[in-house]
Amino acid sequence: MKKNQHNNPRKEAVALSYDPGKADAPKIVARGKGITAESIIEKAKENQIPIQEDATLVEILSQLNINDKIPEELYEAVAEVFAFIYRADQEAGKK
Repeated sequence: MKKNQHNNPRKEAVALSYDPGKADAPKIVARGKGITAESIIEKAKENQIPIQEDATLVEILSQLNINDKIPEELYEAVAEVFAFIYRADQEAGKK
């Protein structure tokens, strides 16, 4: 979450997708601020999609357009997000 110039919290969210069999890099599938960000987060929760909060990464990724591939310079940061999701899925499978 990022604060706007009036120090009121305003949520931002970016959703990523990656299918290694179909694409060479993850892509942006949704992004938004405020109500749109809350909707993205709610949909992720409804579908048991793990959520990782990283305001800096969201700020950078929110500059990309829907369906844009992640630039190579962000591969490492995005790989950490996918590693987080993998671990969360593994934990969920143990329950």
